[in-house]
Amino acid sequence: MRAIDFSPLYRSTVGFDRLFSMLDNVSQPETGQTYPPYNIEITDENAYRVTMAVAGFAEDDLTVEARENTLTVKGEKTAEESEDGAEVLFRGIASRAFERRFQLADHVEVREAKLENGLLHIDLVREIPDAMKPRKVEINSKVKQIEGKAAK
Repeated sequence: MRAIDFSPLYRSTVGFDRLFSMLDNVSQPETGQTYPPYNIEITDENAYRVTMAVAGFAEDDLTVEARENTLTVKGEKTAEESEDGAEVLFRGIASRAFERRFQLADHVEVREAKLENGLLHIDLVREIPDAMKPRKVEINSKVKQIEGKAAK
């Protein structure tokens, strides 16, 4: 894959530094982190869901944190011993520690996180403030009168 040079755009834009940094990061190959697997879904026009497969982890082993447009999910399993003292011959269920980060767009908030059947569901909602929503501007085509004469 070819790298794209965004440097010409830097000199003709103001305030988009974070956008170009994100584009640079997207063009970089991932460091091979594939655990745990996850899905990202759109559930409504302004609602999203991140689903992660975290089999073997309990609620106490997982941490979900949203800070400055970054969603961080950490999983760390405490050392456990078998209740009946049995020795494990083969461990096929991965329970290694992980940390996965997701970049969130502006005005995206975490609403809920729940663990069901080994899947961690994180619901996200984008709420745009009223001041940033598009508004209709009336066009005023009336001619103004200045001291009894029509303005030209």
